[in-house]
Amino acid sequence: MSEETIYTPNPGKQLIRTVDGVDYQRIPIKTHLITKADRMEDVVLQYAGDKMQEGDILFISEKAVACTQSRAIPMEDIKPRKLAVTLSRYVTKTPAGIGLGIPETMEMALQECGTLRILFAAFCSVIGKLFHQRGWFYIVAGPKARGIDGPTEGTIPPYDHYVVLTPDDPNGTARKLDTALGHPVAIVDINDLGANILGFSQKEPTMDQLAKVLGDNPLGQSSESTPMGIIRKC
Repeated sequence: MSEETIYTPNPGKQLIRTVDGVDYQRIPIKTHLITKADRMEDVVLQYAGDKMQEGDILFISEKAVACTQSRAIPMEDIKPRKLAVTLSRYVTKTPAGIGLGIPETMEMALQECGTLRILFAAFCSVIGKLFHQRGWFYIVAGPKARGIDGPTEGTIPPYDHYVVLTPDDPNGTARKLDTALGHPVAIVDINDLGANILGFSQKEPTMDQLAKVLGDNPLGQSSESTPMGIIRKC
């Protein structure tokens, strides 16, 4: 690909972000609707293979990876227990999504993390609020709970009626995709509140550095159809 190619950011997003004095392009890549019928290796080769340059890092939405692992579950297939209904009422909703704020997502958190852990996380959340501290629930519950996505406005059908879990073995998956693509790969959970790197195939740059580069969510949060992108130093 020519170095003179002009890239376009998603609407309302910036193509370039400066971190620690270094400018990075975050180039969004549009794909077809990824489902469990896809192999992620084939997807990255099809859409990113001819765009990558030396030094580039491919970052992929954890939701896209999870969908290829059959970890996207129709709402109607989830039967929340009474505990899930009760706990979901106390979850703070954010502009980035409903999180565990509906019975179906809370039920999946109970299944993924275990009932005792979720109950302990809820207890810690209550204690945290007494000290005017937020976020203790997800710190205790862990990344599997934090990464569960429920249906939100603007989600592309049919996933507007699905609960999507965190991907299996994100570090191992990132390494497999690195081998297939021949470039570093990061699996990321990013929204309009920030970035969390779930898996990365290399040791450098650090996950914290990657999170800073992607902290404003260049992939968007709605119907952009860009579940992956390229990080490239300017």
